[in-house]
Amino acid sequence: MLRRLYDWCIDAAGKPHAAWILGCASFAESSFFPVPPDVMLIPMALARPDRAFFFATICTVTSVAGGLLGYFIGAALYASVGQWLINLYGYGDKMEAFREAYAHYGAWIILLKGLTPIPYKIVTITAGFAGFNIGLFIVMSIISRGMRFYLLAFLLHRYGERARGIIEQRLGLWVALALILLVIGFVVVARVF
Repeated sequence: MLRRLYDWCIDAAGKPHAAWILGCASFAESSFFPVPPDVMLIPMALARPDRAFFFATICTVTSVAGGLLGYFIGAALYASVGQWLINLYGYGDKMEAFREAYAHYGAWIILLKGLTPIPYKIVTITAGFAGFNIGLFIVMSIISRGMRFYLLAFLLHRYGERARGIIEQRLGLWVALALILLVIGFVVVARVF
């Protein structure tokens, strides 16, 4: 199954709809979907290293746009949709701690957590819930998400052929490591707040 998904992403990189699929995944991840866009960005950039920065731009723009949806969910729809999503991810009892943390360290939270495997939707929804300054939220989101995706694009553009060989030899191992990082991200959020 992993190999089919990976091969599909590799194949999709050259198709006209590739940017749309990547953009939708990145948008959804920032507001409600649990899977990070890196799952598509990495194989697509490996397949087309010449388009790695284009793919990073799509991820950045759509991630910030999805972050605005997450912010809106936290600010205007927390009682219904936002609370359900936060509870779904297991952070419902930590919202007051999130609100307090945003009051003191909001910009740093967005900057640092936007770079890590910590689920970005938690950051966006809680920023809206905490009433964090939306202009600063947008700026910090552009910086953090841009740094994350462009660094990945740079590495894949520069070392793409070697990385592709390494990844394809041990695809299961790399996917397992990515899943472990994702779980660690959820655990870190649970422990920090």
